[in-house]
Amino acid sequence: MRMRPTLSWTPPADLPPGSTDLQPVVDALRTGDVLVLSGAGISTESGIPDYRGEGGSLSRHTPMTYQEFVASARARRRYWARSHLGWRTFGRALPNAGHRAVAALEAHGLVSAVITQNVDGLHQRAGSGNVVELHGSLDRVVCLGCGAAGPRAELARRLEEANPGFSPTAAGINPDGDADLSDSQVGDFRVVPCADCGGILKPDVVFFGEAVPPQRVEHCRRLVRRAACLLVLGSSLTVMSGLRFVRLAAQSGKPVLIINRDPTRGDAHALTRVALPLGAALTDVAERLGVQVTEGEGVASV
Repeated sequence: MRMRPTLSWTPPADLPPGSTDLQPVVDALRTGDVLVLSGAGISTESGIPDYRGEGGSLSRHTPMTYQEFVASARARRRYWARSHLGWRTFGRALPNAGHRAVAALEAHGLVSAVITQNVDGLHQRAGSGNVVELHGSLDRVVCLGCGAAGPRAELARRLEEANPGFSPTAAGINPDGDADLSDSQVGDFRVVPCADCGGILKPDVVFFGEAVPPQRVEHCRRLVRRAACLLVLGSSLTVMSGLRFVRLAAQSGKPVLIINRDPTRGDAHALTRVALPLGAALTDVAERLGVQVTEGEGVASV
């Protein structure tokens, strides 16, 4: 059964304000076995906007839903034109201090695993090894007909050949790699089919309105049950796919800590929500624990 998309959430008035005290996070990590759940907010410092924060992409566009993608050839043309252009720039994003701090904490045995709602692959590029991509990855493409999977780079090559000279100027880039293009800019963009069966190709990501594969959900549940603590980084937890793990941790008696600038749907289950920028906050936490965070290559603008 596919979930109905949840695009917004209004915080209740009685939620406690965010804190600036990182000590509870430091204390939790010091004992180790902390499971990280990350959202789009951890990638904003890499130049990728989030969905719901200040200036988030939901204020200017509605993401593609699974139902629309499979039902409409016109919707697929619009999606692939925007995604193809976005792919060129999305890949220039580099891991930021937040990603690198999480990787360093994992390398020191303090973080057990990362469940990420992001599709940008930045945790892995920063060095994290035990990462579950809850919503998939833009690096891969699957066929809805025969199930064949392949690298996004190969699809990008085929789309370049089918659409020579396609290079409109986008108004911006979204967390899912979708560039902001008007219908006139999309024009008659040509979508290519599966090379094996001629079927419909889809990025290997979970669209709004699509269910996360059950086996992936169960794997994440096992990670929550085995962890000593759940640390949420940069997620509003509006979407149930992430919120359910916060609820599971709380129901299992495990502490939940959140670092997110704005209130989240999981605040009622958390010991604390720290309202600080993630890069600086996580670097500070790592330093207090004697963990060195490697310097990055800088942030590429997308």
